[in-house]
Amino acid sequence: MRLLSALLWFTLLIWAAPAVAQNPIQHCVGANGSPVFTDQPCTALQATSVDPAAKPSESSHPLEPPPTTLCAATIDALRQSVIDAFANHDANRLAGLMLWNGYGHGAAVADIRSLSALMQRPLLDLSPSRDSPPAADSSSADPYAPTTPPASPPASDQLVLHTAGTDGSGSPHELRFGIVRHAGCLWLRNTD
Repeated sequence: MRLLSALLWFTLLIWAAPAVAQNPIQHCVGANGSPVFTDQPCTALQATSVDPAAKPSESSHPLEPPPTTLCAATIDALRQSVIDAFANHDANRLAGLMLWNGYGHGAAVADIRSLSALMQRPLLDLSPSRDSPPAADSSSADPYAPTTPPASPPASDQLVLHTAGTDGSGSPHELRFGIVRHAGCLWLRNTD
């Protein structure tokens, strides 16, 4: 029994010996930007190592963790989140600001694709809508009618985005999102 056990251990050692003798595989990026996998050092191939254990250069800054994303409690916070999403060309971030209740899978995917295309355009303006009835024309109004103080602007229920147009005319493209309060947060709702 001891002889059989020793023979088994000896066989396992012989079988594992070639694996120990092999050089580790190096993951490099070549001068043309393509990935290179080799058993030689990356410098021998004039490539840059992508080894996670490689030390970053002294000129690089440590990566900062992404900011904690909280839901928007105010229209200003929602507006700033949309601006940040456009600044980073991040369609997923913009989609994260939307309320998707009632959307089917296909409709949600189609809307996210359209948001991705929208993110490629520069954001020109972003403001809450100020839809109020047009002011009366003063020339036809009775000059002796009692004046009433102007009503305060209604609470905004839409966020209006103006992006650069894609038709070459120079006219901006307007897109309106409804603002919905749900679970203590403000969310965007596609108004199409």
